[in-house]
Amino acid sequence: MKIGNIDLGERPLFLAPMEDVTDIGFRLLCKRYGASMVYTEFVSAEALIRDVAATKKKLTISETERPVGIQIYGRTTDAMVEAAKIVEEAHPDVIDLNFGCPVKKVATKGAGAGMLRNIPLMLEITREVVKAVNTPVTVKTRLGWDDNNLIITELAEQLQDCGIKALTIHGRTRAQMYTGDADWTLIGKVKQNPRINIPIIGNGDITSPEEAKRAFDEYGVDAVMVGRATFGRPWIFKEMRDYLDGKPADPALDIDKKIDILEEQLRINVERIDEPRGIIHTRRHLAASPIFKGIPDFRQTRIAMLRASKMDELMEIIENTRKLLKSMNE
Repeated sequence: MKIGNIDLGERPLFLAPMEDVTDIGFRLLCKRYGASMVYTEFVSAEALIRDVAATKKKLTISETERPVGIQIYGRTTDAMVEAAKIVEEAHPDVIDLNFGCPVKKVATKGAGAGMLRNIPLMLEITREVVKAVNTPVTVKTRLGWDDNNLIITELAEQLQDCGIKALTIHGRTRAQMYTGDADWTLIGKVKQNPRINIPIIGNGDITSPEEAKRAFDEYGVDAVMVGRATFGRPWIFKEMRDYLDGKPADPALDIDKKIDILEEQLRINVERIDEPRGIIHTRRHLAASPIFKGIPDFRQTRIAMLRASKMDELMEIIENTRKLLKSMNE
């Protein structure tokens, strides 16, 4: 599969762009463990053109994580075009336009998934951004605003006509937010459309190697994007890659190794930012990690992880949890 001239190999796996999740430390770990493409946290076009320092920091990328995409969202053509030009100066491999974020503060203001209620503006923004930059432009969106407006099959053709190089489809409507089941049948319908010649990337409810394989086999997508299932589990890409390639599960990726990876993520974030904010960036991953499922009364440990404010304190909780898991498996 290729996006423009970027060769991503066969059946590639992408890390979804997620606010307060896909910071550079997490992206580097996901890349190490098999993600074919990673994305930054999504970036507000308006904040970027106002030169907001915290927003500009999101444009920092590493050569080690390439290919990497930077995703922007906004509600006006001028802001999105100007933001895309600024983003291009950071030299991402892809500039992605977010027409899928369903959260209220974004969508109800007309940005993100809010664009699904103003298709002419969505298409105008896409056309103008494509014209304004030399970097490949891609789009991420949803099936439609709600079940009465499932417009993705027609919309995909319209976006392709605007000059985008790939389209990511999350298999839910904006009204669904993240509830219910993702509908992959419509994603498959887009991919099977003979008029579609750009790569189609499927997203939604991919939480296991088996589900990733099913997405490729049954719906024919060119790539699979993984989102919330990566929380506290950057190694999920290796598990999926091995399964897709017909390899057995890696015995080296045991509980000890997985806890080592989470501790490394904590150290990376503390060194990259500072202790308080590095901990904040990491503890949600720790609390969500599936490796801790099955521990009796883990709720109290989870609360302790979320409340920890010092690295030594959090490391002690993690190490105590490691010992508990070992004793359970003896």
